[in-house]
Amino acid sequence: MESGENEARPRVVCLCGSLRFASLFELERRRLTAAGVIVLAPESIDADLTPRRRAALAELHLRRIDLADEVRVVSDGGYVGEATRREIAYAWRWGKTVTATDPALALGAEPGA
Repeated sequence: MESGENEARPRVVCLCGSLRFASLFELERRRLTAAGVIVLAPESIDADLTPRRRAALAELHLRRIDLADEVRVVSDGGYVGEATRREIAYAWRWGKTVTATDPALALGAEPGA
């Protein structure tokens, strides 16, 4: 794109949720990518999840949220774990839009907003 062109950049969505829903993450990643959205998401790793590595990966995911326009919670049956709840609170704190793939998950507005 040449400078001066008035094209908006694609929307950036960060997927959050438990990696136990890996197949749902993949479906949502593909759906959003086909719609022209840049998708950021956590990835499973082969290394041992020591407490130090888990903390580093959690921090890395917060940086993904920083880059996103929207945080989309991937869930099934309304399940949201402790780490995902922290990520939702972080996203709200920074004014991010938070949505969910699962209609059973009623996020509503940020508490106190």
